[in-house]
Amino acid sequence: MIDPRNWGATAAERAAHYPCDDLDFPHDEAYYRAVRIDAPQALVFRWLCQLRIAPYSYDWLDNFGRRSPPHLTPGLEALAPGQRVMIIFRIASFEADRSLTVRLASRLGRVAMGDFAGSYAIEATAGGCRLIAKILVRYPRGPYGRLLRVLMPFADLIMFRKQLLTLRRYAERDATHIQTVVPRV
Repeated sequence: MIDPRNWGATAAERAAHYPCDDLDFPHDEAYYRAVRIDAPQALVFRWLCQLRIAPYSYDWLDNFGRRSPPHLTPGLEALAPGQRVMIIFRIASFEADRSLTVRLASRLGRVAMGDFAGSYAIEATAGGCRLIAKILVRYPRGPYGRLLRVLMPFADLIMFRKQLLTLRRYAERDATHIQTVVPRV
């Protein structure tokens, strides 16, 4: 059976400490999403910075029908706490080329979905890296919150999986382009 709270993360990745763990954020549970990316860590981080302008998931649903840009936008790597990310989040913290931590900033979002905070972490591996996301979730109280406990892990899995696969596709495409343009010595 599929565990909608974990997609792709190893036991070690689930046991690891992430920057979102340092936030003052009481939560009901955590979701983990992870994917291997055959691209340099710095390039994957640049693609994470793109989340400032688009969610890279199902654009028709979570980007008002606008297409997430398929190419890197100059200047988005200039991060600062408080900047908007994916429309409804704000940057809580970041470490260049390593992690990006966000927190839900939308009051309407908290009413509709509960409260969220999470970290994207990039871990270097041989020939690429792992992009791991840990999402902390606090559900609304009452009957609606109990319903979200059942539905939200599946909905989040669908959206997050698409986002991570899209970021992987673009980062791997760009890494291949870099390797063909600048030969390794």
